[in-house]
Amino acid sequence: MNERAIDDCLALLRQAEHVVVFTGAGVSAESGIPTFRDALTGLWALHDPMDLATPAAFERDPALVWGWYEWRRQQLQSKEPNPAHHAIAHLAGRVPRLTLVTQNVDNLHERAGSSQVIHLHGDLQSPRC
Repeated sequence: MNERAIDDCLALLRQAEHVVVFTGAGVSAESGIPTFRDALTGLWALHDPMDLATPAAFERDPALVWGWYEWRRQQLQSKEPNPAHHAIAHLAGRVPRLTLVTQNVDNLHERAGSSQVIHLHGDLQSPRC
């Protein structure tokens, strides 16, 4: 991004009444959270989603499905928010209103200081049947 584009972004942010930040897998990948669709290391490259992430899979083998989600929760415990998570939390304190919407199921935004995060796909730390 060139200096002019950065200046333009800053000017828009200074004038904004409400900023919406929308994040996905890329923001947490830097922290070591596997994405779902990466061709080599993505969770769906390693596992069939129909075996792990559907109601039918849970009915067929609840221990396997529950274990897979527990493995993902355990993975998250050793991960830390990265500079992007912290930058978004910092931005929230510098604009009148910020809404953070994420497709991620991790809690790295919250751990970086963001509040009222909207998790479109749920939150690994709040399992429910």
